[in-house]
Amino acid sequence: MKKLHFILSISVILLSCSPQRNLVYFSNLEQVSQGEISNLPDLKLQRNDQISISLSSLNAEYDALFASATNSNLINGKPGFRINNNGRINLPRIGELKVEGLNIEQVQALVTKELRRHIKEPVVTAQLINFKITVIGEVNKPASLSVPDNELNLIEALGMAGDMTVYGRRDNVLIIREKDGIRNMIRLNLNNKNIYESPYFHLQQNDIIYVEPDKSKEREYSSYNRALPIITACISAVAVLATALIR
Repeated sequence: MKKLHFILSISVILLSCSPQRNLVYFSNLEQVSQGEISNLPDLKLQRNDQISISLSSLNAEYDALFASATNSNLINGKPGFRINNNGRINLPRIGELKVEGLNIEQVQALVTKELRRHIKEPVVTAQLINFKITVIGEVNKPASLSVPDNELNLIEALGMAGDMTVYGRRDNVLIIREKDGIRNMIRLNLNNKNIYESPYFHLQQNDIIYVEPDKSKEREYSSYNRALPIITACISAVAVLATALIR
């Protein structure tokens, strides 16, 4: 009888054992402190970025010509201009302009300056139209996400991807960023209260976020662990049957 009780106890222990996971973000925050939010990083245009440019001026005929040329230049169904491998865009009547490395405000100022040679009081509005990031790995909805307002941080991106699964490592999120043909990778700890200070916390166009699974997933999905509940159940059934026969 003692052996049977021992077997039953072991079976219960095996069934109840489960790996402990930290499912809380910022778990090392001891207290909430007040502080100023740092300025968002300046978004610089890169090669293959797509920008839309609209024009309004006192010359309606020229505005219509500019709009017609813009609308005829469709990129993925959207009117705009792609920055070529030389970092330039080709605008009607103006020609090529170097815009790589500039932010949106600087592009607007540059185009306005060039247009003043042709028309009076031009008002130029520019926008990056292909700002997207990709979230893969241990999230509930892996996807490439388009961001209309061109501003997104890591926490917001994970929320748009349905948050991490229970297997996602919150202390080791990989950010992959390519700039000037150079690929940079950095790992961020979402349990660290200083994560907001990282230049990778605020995302840039074409960033890739990879959420790594913890080791418990590998163990749980191993062939041994998949068979463990069946083996344990069989042992329990045999023990119960043996107890009934002995009685």
